[in-house]
Amino acid sequence: MKVTIVGAGAVGASCAEYIAIKDFTSEVVLIDIKEGFAEGKAMDLMQTASLMGFDTQITGVTNDYSKTAGSNVAVITSGIPRKPGMTREELIGINAGIVKSVVASLVQHSPNVIIIVVSNPMDTMAYLAHKSSGLPRHRIIGMGGALDSARFKYRLAEALGCPQSDVEGMVIAGHSDTGMLPLTRLAARNSVPVAQLLSKERIEQVAEETKVGGATLTKLLGTSAWYAPGAAVSSMVQAIACDTKKMFPCSALLEGEYGLSDISIGVPCIIGKNGIEKIVEIELSADEKAKFMESAEGVRVVNDLL
Repeated sequence: MKVTIVGAGAVGASCAEYIAIKDFTSEVVLIDIKEGFAEGKAMDLMQTASLMGFDTQITGVTNDYSKTAGSNVAVITSGIPRKPGMTREELIGINAGIVKSVVASLVQHSPNVIIIVVSNPMDTMAYLAHKSSGLPRHRIIGMGGALDSARFKYRLAEALGCPQSDVEGMVIAGHSDTGMLPLTRLAARNSVPVAQLLSKERIEQVAEETKVGGATLTKLLGTSAWYAPGAAVSSMVQAIACDTKKMFPCSALLEGEYGLSDISIGVPCIIGKNGIEKIVEIELSADEKAKFMESAEGVRVVNDLL
């Protein structure tokens, strides 16, 4: 399997690193517009192969999409990252043009590619990828929910004082500080609902900390995070490469599911060799449904800026 990662910055390089270390694909191509940048990142990563024990071949190229030809999966991380105080929505003017151009180049050279969108505002960029590419909806996936859910489980484990492997939790709806919907009602530690283990106030605190997880890191780092986004992408690519049928909350184009159409937003999806194999409709409470619909309206507002 061949995987292309567009953008060799911190997020793109982390994607390449985690995919290579897991050793489930034969080739990773890093592509960037900065002369020599992707080549340097690829060389640096390849010099870890004997130390980390992987055989994946990583190559870097400067703005030559012919080298991405035949890619099974492509990950779009390109665009400017968030700066402190900047919302994901403020990125739209710059990143929309980048994503549209990248999608066209990818599809030209790899017509059967499955695209994973990471660039922010992620739901809107995934929607733009759908509209500009004409690809079937199962072949374009927005990464956000997988990352948001990992951050939710981190905060849940922190509150419970337990290993993250004990915790189950999922975040749906929009990938934004105000649009995320951590499903606290369904969160559990080894099948025990967290409502039986934590106070209502502590659970609400976990949900709020999850929603501002990206902004918290941006404030601390001075730029967007990269380790967890890279790990989230690698898990999704692995699910496609190995056809695991694993469930991820991710941004999918809805056509009636959850009562919505013509919008990309975070919902539970089964991911396999064809990309999104199935959109899973779970029963939401009245409060959850109201928040989900409110989040969808927020996504549509941003979409209207395209």
